[in-house]
Amino acid sequence: MRFVAGADEAGRGCLAGPLVAAAVLFDLECIGPGDVRALGALNDSKQHTPEGRAELFPVILRIAAKVAIVSRCAPGIDERGLHVTNLAALRDALAKVAPDGCICLSDGFAVADTGREQRAVIGGDAKSAAIAAASVIAKETRDRYMRRVDSTHPGWDFAQHVGYATPEHRLAIERLGVSPLHRLSFQSAAYQQLSL
Repeated sequence: MRFVAGADEAGRGCLAGPLVAAAVLFDLECIGPGDVRALGALNDSKQHTPEGRAELFPVILRIAAKVAIVSRCAPGIDERGLHVTNLAALRDALAKVAPDGCICLSDGFAVADTGREQRAVIGGDAKSAAIAAASVIAKETRDRYMRRVDSTHPGWDFAQHVGYATPEHRLAIERLGVSPLHRLSFQSAAYQQLSL
């Protein structure tokens, strides 16, 4: 097998912000020993510090044969549902990078047919370098976006919690209500005091 593509997402459990899926294609014939060493730190993006993810991000972009990033906004998630949106984003990301003869790996969830061999790998970001690389790309891309929109949506501290349901985020929702970036379809305790 020469080509391996891995896909993962970031932001599935967030109250605010997009869901970001990424797919990373590795051409195993073009990866040398130095590249293997450089990718040796790959793991689930949540296991890395923000600094560690930021360091790995350009390494992955340099070594990968192809990278695709797919983003789905909060209103779209609310309209279609989180799980359906997630699977479609993973499929779309894989379809953008997978050549003929490629095996497509996704973290945890089987995705719709891309015309390539596929496997859902439970805990894939700890078992597959391609999935772990996609995890880092998705998480770093999403976090960078949330830090940027902090200035256009002041008061919710998106740069700090990047949309996750932290105590500080829940207090901001109680104080300010929801922003256009908040997903309203979530049945979150953070929304119970609001009349949505």
